Amino acid sequence: MRWSKMHIPTLRDDPADAGAPSHRLLLRGGYIRQLMAGHYSLLPLGQRVRLKVIDIIREEMNRIGAQEILMPVMHPAELWQRSGRYQVMGEEQFRLHDRKGAELVLGMTHEEVVSSLATELSSYRELPQAWYQFQTKMRDEPRPKAGLMRTREFTMKDSYSFDVGPDELDVAFLAHKGAYTAIFERLGIPAIPAEASSGAMGGSDSIEFVCPSPSGEDLVIHCPACGYAANIEKATARLTEVTDTGLLDAPEAFATPGVRTIEDLATQHSAPGDRQVKTLVYVVDGQLTLVLLRGDHALHEQKLIDAVKTNGIRPAQPDEIQAALGALPGSLGAVGVKDLPVIADEALRGRRGMFTGANKDDSHLRGVDVERDIAVGSWSDLRQVEAGEPCIRCGEPVRVERGIEVGHIFKLGYKYSDALDLRVSGPDGKPVKPIMGCYGIGVERAMATIIEVRHDDKGMIWPLAVAPFEVVVVIAQQEDATVAEAGERAYQALLDAGVEVIVDDRAVRAGVKFSDSELVGIPFRVTIGKRGLAGGTAEFTDRATGTRTDVPLDDLGKVVREAVGR
Repeated sequence: MRWSKMHIPTLRDDPADAGAPSHRLLLRGGYIRQLMAGHYSLLPLGQRVRLKVIDIIREEMNRIGAQEILMPVMHPAELWQRSGRYQVMGEEQFRLHDRKGAELVLGMTHEEVVSSLATELSSYRELPQAWYQFQTKMRDEPRPKAGLMRTREFTMKDSYSFDVGPDELDVAFLAHKGAYTAIFERLGIPAIPAEASSGAMGGSDSIEFVCPSPSGEDLVIHCPACGYAANIEKATARLTEVTDTGLLDAPEAFATPGVRTIEDLATQHSAPGDRQVKTLVYVVDGQLTLVLLRGDHALHEQKLIDAVKTNGIRPAQPDEIQAALGALPGSLGAVGVKDLPVIADEALRGRRGMFTGANKDDSHLRGVDVERDIAVGSWSDLRQVEAGEPCIRCGEPVRVERGIEVGHIFKLGYKYSDALDLRVSGPDGKPVKPIMGCYGIGVERAMATIIEVRHDDKGMIWPLAVAPFEVVVVIAQQEDATVAEAGERAYQALLDAGVEVIVDDRAVRAGVKFSDSELVGIPFRVTIGKRGLAGGTAEFTDRATGTRTDVPLDDLGKVVREAVGR
C-alpha cells in the first residue's frame, strides 16, 4: 500500500472538542471522522484496525466452539414487550413505525431475537449451543462523548449460550471467561475481571472486564493483595468491628434543634456515624419505600435497583416525605413505621443502641435496636465501598480504580426462556427450559481502549496484532531518484516476505513523514535515506521503545521478519 494513494487525513493540532487521548488521536491520525454526535465514520486506517480486532475475537470464539450468526438490527417491538424490557429501556431505545404502522425498535442488544431463534431447538440432545455475531447496535445515548468510547452506533460482539442446566451453564460461562482473557491479552488490553451487576440485562452471575485508565467511567474496587475485583455497584467489603453502647429497653426521644445532617448529630450529640441509622426515602415503582443504612455509609443506587429488581426508582420529594412521615429530611426514621416497605443494609443487622430520626422535626431517638424496633421487610447489601476498607476476601485495604469496561459476561438464567416460552424435550420426554448466558465486547470501544493504554506525546502505539500496518517504509528524500528507487526495492522486498507494509512515497519533507508515522502508531519504521545508503544500511525504528538500529540492506528482510514474528 502507498501512503500517497491512501486516504489518511492527519491533523497537526488537537481538535478543540476532543478530550480523551483516544478521541484526540483517532481524529488527528485520520482514523475516524464524526458525522454527528455519537456517530463516526471509520476511515481506511480505522477500518483496518477494526477488522483485525474482529478477527482476534472471532478466532477465540471459534476456539471455544461458538458458531457465528447474524441477526437483524431492526426488531418487532412485540418481542421486547414480551420480555418486559420495552418499558425498562425507555428513551435509550430508538423506536419507529413502518409504513403499515407496525411498531419497531432498533436493537440495543439481541437477547429477545436470539431466544426466538432458539425456539427451533427441540431436544436436550441439541444442547449446548453457543451462537455469536458482530452486529451494529443502536442506543439513544443522552451524552455521547469521548469519541468511540460512548457512541450511539457501535459494533458489538455478542454471544449467547443455551444449556440444559446450571452446571452446564457454569461450563459455558467459564469458557467465555477464558476466551475473553485471551482476547484482551492479544489486544494488549490489561483487563481485570471484576464482579458486576447484571442491571437491565437480568440474570445472576456477572463479570465485567475493566481496563484501568484515567479516562474510564467505571469505578472498580480492587485488592492488590489477593486480586479481588468488583465494580463499585457490586463490590462489598468486610465491616470493621463496632461496639454497641447505650442499650435501652425501648427507644428514647430527645430534642435535636437545628440538626439536619449525620455530621450535626455526631458532633452535637456524641452520636458517631457508625452508630446512626440513616433513613432515605425512595419511590419504588410508585411505592414510597424507606431505605436504611449506617450513618457513615453511602447508598449505591444500582445496588438498590438490583435489590428491588426494578429500574423504576427515584428519590422521594420533600412534600411526599412530609406527607407520609410527618417530618422533613434530617429527622427521618423507620421506628414504628408499619405502612411503608423498609429495606435495610446488611451492616445494620443485629445493631443495637443506635440513633435515628423520630419522624418529628428537631427530634431523634437513641437506644434503637434495629431488629426489635424497626419492621425491616428485606435485607440487602446496599452500601458503596470506599478506598481503604478491608477486602472481603483477605482483609487487606482495597483501592478504588477508575477503568474502562471492555467486556461483560452474564448468566441470564431463565429470564428469556420464560418470556419467549423456550422449551426442549428432556431425557424423560418432559419439557425442559434451556438456561442462557450472554457475553459482549464492544469492538470500537476496544480499539479506543488500546490507545488509552498505549500512546505517548507523539501519537498512538499500536500492538502488532491490530496495527493497520506492521511496518512503514519512509523514503526520506523522495525527490532523489537513487533514494526513491532504493525505497521501492525495500518496500517490494518486505511485501515479498509477507510483511504488512506501507511505503510513504509522498513528496513531502522527511520530518512530516516521521511525525505522521509516529502519530498513526505503526509499530516499526524503515527509513531509506542518503546517509544510510552511503553505508549500505537502512534505519530500523521500534515505535514502542524508540530504539533505532542501522541494518544492512541485505539483512533488512530477515530483521523485519523476525521483528514482526514471521
